[in-house]
Formats: sequence, structure tokens, C-alpha cells
Amino acid sequence: MATSMTMSFVLLSFIRASALFLSFRNVFAVVLLSLAAAAGAARGEATDADFLAARAAFERADSVKLKALAVPFSGHLLEPYVAYWQLKAGLAAATADDVRRYADRWPDTPLADRLRVEWLKALGKRGEWNTFALDYPPPTGEDTELTCYGIQSRGQRDGEAALAAARPLWFSGQATPDACEPLFSAMIRSDALTVADRRARYRLAVEAGNVRLAQSIAVDLPAENRISARDFARVDADPARSLDKGDFAWKLQGGRDLALYALERSARTDAAGMRAAWEKQRARLTDADRRYGNARIAFHAARQLVPQANEWFNEARGVPLNDNDGAWRARAALRAGAWPDVLAAIEAMPPAQAKESAWRYWKSRALAAAGRADEAATGYASLLQETNFYGVLAAEAVGRPLAGGSPPEAKPDAGAPVPVPVPMTAFAEQPGVRRAVKLAGLDMKAESQREWLYAVRGLDDDSLLVAAEYARRQKLYNRAINTAERTVARHDFAMRYMTPYREHFAAAAREHAIDEAFLFGIARQESRFDPELVSSAGAVGLMQLMPPTARLVAKQLGRNDYQPSRISDVGLNTQFGAYYFKYWLSRLEQLPALAAAAYNAGPGRAQAWRTGTPLEGAVWVETIPFNETRDYVKKVLANVMFYARELNQPYQSLTARLGTIPPRGTATTVAAQAN
Repeated sequence: MATSMTMSFVLLSFIRASALFLSFRNVFAVVLLSLAAAAGAARGEATDADFLAARAAFERADSVKLKALAVPFSGHLLEPYVAYWQLKAGLAAATADDVRRYADRWPDTPLADRLRVEWLKALGKRGEWNTFALDYPPPTGEDTELTCYGIQSRGQRDGEAALAAARPLWFSGQATPDACEPLFSAMIRSDALTVADRRARYRLAVEAGNVRLAQSIAVDLPAENRISARDFARVDADPARSLDKGDFAWKLQGGRDLALYALERSARTDAAGMRAAWEKQRARLTDADRRYGNARIAFHAARQLVPQANEWFNEARGVPLNDNDGAWRARAALRAGAWPDVLAAIEAMPPAQAKESAWRYWKSRALAAAGRADEAATGYASLLQETNFYGVLAAEAVGRPLAGGSPPEAKPDAGAPVPVPVPMTAFAEQPGVRRAVKLAGLDMKAESQREWLYAVRGLDDDSLLVAAEYARRQKLYNRAINTAERTVARHDFAMRYMTPYREHFAAAAREHAIDEAFLFGIARQESRFDPELVSSAGAVGLMQLMPPTARLVAKQLGRNDYQPSRISDVGLNTQFGAYYFKYWLSRLEQLPALAAAAYNAGPGRAQAWRTGTPLEGAVWVETIPFNETRDYVKKVLANVMFYARELNQPYQSLTARLGTIPPRGTATTVAAQAN
């Protein structure tokens, strides 16, 4: 009787605790896990509920509870996690032997590698450099914080000579870890970082919008270059008015930098509106500062789709541009239809950037426009094996079929018994693979993904396809697709563009008279076919519906039976996603690029990006101001092309699908409230 009461109390306590950190969609699963926990506890076995309780104890820093829960995990598949949590919780008191014992027991695992890095950081923070040097560097690379600790460690031996390795870390517009600050301070004291170097980072911070970092640098510069906190506050109160008034100490570098700061802060929101004020003041700057300011207002104008952006960039010739600025210099030229400027912008890019698919494609287009057909053909040919937006466009430019073809071997009928190949059995039995599957079942997606990535590192193409097929059978569709995409020479496009939940997508396509390939293309990009996925913004399910969007669609469809708890239901989610995409496709001139942009960023933004004159669809996509949405639209449309092939649809070119994007018309915004 006492045992029964104790088990009931444990069960009730676990349910209450779980309700605090799990969503209502998982309550039923929590109950089942709790029942299993009670049964397992009676047998002295570790259960899934014990594991989740151990994780919760770690997150609460409840070391006593964690220690008690760890006991039954000896020899368990998930023991590395419980042991890691225990060691991590007491890392301040851990010894090198503790860490090495863990790494020796579970070598070549994501947790062992993470622990090594965390241990080294703890040593660096405490300044235990002798012990630090024994284990540095870690076998799997390091981040900026650990790099700075590594330089500090070498400094114990090499003195100031070690500081040179920290110099490249200084030139960043982002804040750097505390571990780097002693290095930078020493370099400033010794003039290894000059005033020009400090001003260079100040500008990088201003460009990145990192005002706090920029101001912390500027207030500490020598008098000629210093900008006081009071002057910053005056400009920050109204940057546009400050620039227009021109009340700056123009004879001092600090005063001129403050004027450029006012330009940056005001042009960030209204480059066209600030142009007149900039023209009035720029003659008071040095030639170098004036051309730099020209480049900054042109950059912001390009991102705001101002038609004159290309012309303004031409006023900044000779100014070194970073990768982001150089990309927008090329995009401004594309929107202006200025192919010579497109070519010049791409040829001015660093080699690594110029080799990106986008710029190889647009360089080929620019070469073709210049009548250099042979060079253009060479550029297109370099893209033909790429399964992306530009690979498709390049193939169409030279009249070639899409990359890839039939899968290397036929897939079994759904539901039919399938003999498991020996290599797959061996792969499935690996502890890391088993942990990846188990963690996915416990909704620990990030941990599952890390385990999987470790399991497939270094595999050849055949082994990768075996791993992908195993993931597919486990319904880990995201892992299956991503693993299939890693192959180098032997590809399986049916795996890369798989069609799980086909009956639901087909039904949604029929119901709303929309191409099934579009629905698969969106779901592949949105969720990788994980029906339980919830994004950081709150979007849910295969089609990543926001709850307000789902409510609106339910109202439009007259679905009085809709409940928010059903939003992840595969049938409902695909139906609502199909309706929402079709709704905007029909209101945006049947142009899928516009509809995809609306689906990702909201219809208001997609409409706002329709400015100026009609644009070739590919140019419009390339100049979408939001990086995420630009990438999203490209990937969705490339997905559609490959899904159309997998579904045996008649070929329709991507160029035709993109069409011409007209300026903003009178499309209604009935669904805009959902965004």
C-alpha cells in the first residue's frame, strides 16, 4: 500500500512539473511517460520519464535530485547525457581526470567534444594555464572565446609575440567574448592596435547597427578622434535633423565621424529622404570620408529598393566594400538593368564570394549581355550539376535538363514488408544512431540532430544513402533529406525530394486546385516534413502555420470544428497551408515568387517590395531585402522544379514560373491581419 501511494505521489508530482515546461500538445505523452515511469520505478529500471526528470533537474541546478535520478542509468543508452549533466553541473570542481575519463568512455561523441571545450573555457576563465595547455586545442575546433583563451595561454610562454594572433579577431562589428578583452587592451597599450585600427572597428560596429560597441570604442579614442557620450546622445535623439543642421566639429576626425554616424543612423530607415541633407553636408568631408558616406547611403538605398541606388553606388567607386555591401552593389545594378555595373560589381568581389552560385550565374548573364557568349557558356556550365535555384536557371539558359535523374534503385511500395540490408542493420546498431532516434522520440531535436551528424560524418555516398533510407524508415524525414543531400557523386533524388504524407498533400492540392509540387516544395523548406515542429516564432506543423493564420483560414473555410490544439494535425495543417498559399497566389497575379515571399514574410512585405518598373522574376527574387526570405523563395521554387519531376508532371521552366513581377497594384489584403 505504501509503495502504491509513493508511486502515485511520484506520478502526480511528475505530471505537475512536466506541465510547466511542455505544451498542451504533449500532455497526453507526459501522462503515458509518467505511467511508464511508475512501472519502471517498481522494477528499478531507468525510464524515459526518469531521463526527462534528470534533464529538468540539471536545468534547475538541482544536483541532489540529478544524482538520485542518475543511479539507474548505468549502462543505459542515454547514460552519456546523464553523466554529462552531472559533470557539467560540477565543472568548477571537476578535475582533468574527470573530463578525460568521460571522453575516454564516450569518445568521438558530440557530448565529449562539447565537454572538452567547456572544460578548457573553465580553465581559461580561472587562469589555470598549465592544465589548459595539456588539452588545448580540442580535436573538433573552437569558437572565438576559446581561441582567445588559447592566445592567452600562449602568451604565458611567448609574451607579447602571441598577441599577433588576436589581431584578426579585433576587426568585427559584433561584440567579442570577455576572454578577448585582455588581449585587445594589451594590444592597444602597445600600439599593436593603432588608432586607425580602432576607428576601423568603430565603423564596422556602426555599420552592423551595434551602437553600444561603436560608442564604447569612440569615447575611448584620443582627443582628435574621440566622440563624447553627450554628442552621441544628441545625434541619437534625431539623426536626420542632426545631419541636416550639420552642427559637427568638421575640422576634427571625431566630428566628421559623428556626421557619418548621423548619416548611417538616418539612412538606415530612409536613405532617399536623407539624400538632400547628405548632398548639403558631404563637401565638408575629406575625399575618403565623402566616398565612404556615398557608399553607405547607396547601400541602404539598395536594400530599400530605391531606384537611384546604382547611380549612388557609382559615386563611391574605389571604396572597399565588404561582402554584404558588394552583394547589394551588384543587386542595385541588377534592378537598374545596368549589366556593365553588374559585371564590375561581381569582378570586384573577393574570390570566395565571386564563386558563390548566385554570382557565377549573374556574371554569366552579364557576360551574355556584353556579347561574350563563350565566357557566359563556361559560367553556366559550372552550375549545371548544382541542384539549386541557379543550377536550374543555368540549365534552362543552355537548354539542358535538370541535374540528376532517376534514383539509383527503386523504392519499396509504402507499407510493404522490406528486408533490411546488412549494412543498414550495422548502421542502425551504432550507439550514436540509436541515441539520435531515441532523442528524436523524446522531442530533443537539437540533441538528436547532433548525434546524427556525428554518425554520418565521413561516410561515402553509398553509406550516406543507406543512412538516409534508415532515417526515412524511422520517419526522421529531415535527417533523411539532409543526409541524402551530402552525397558527392551518387545521388538519390527521390530521397532528396521525398513525398511523405502524400495522401494528405494530394487531397489538399485537389481541394484547393493548386499544384501538388508547390505544397511539397513549401513543406520541404518549412518543416522538412516534421509534423510536430514548432518554430521559435510559434509556427506549427508541416506547413508552419502561425496560430492567427490558422484561425483566419478556419474562418474563411467555415471550419467551426477547428481548435488550436489541432493545428499540427497533418490533414488539417496541409489543408490550411494549401488554402493560405493559394489565397495569396490568386491575389498576386498567379506569380509563385510573390506568393512564396508572402507566405514567409507576410503579404504586406511582399507587396511593399514591388516597386519601380516591372522586373524579371529572377531579378526580383535576388533583390528581396530580407536575407531569410530571399533564400526561402529561391529554395521553395527550386524544390518545386524537382518535385514536379518526381511527380512526373509536364516540364514548366523556372523562368516561366518566375515571370515578370509588376509594380504593386491593387491586390487586396483580406488576410493581412493574420500577419
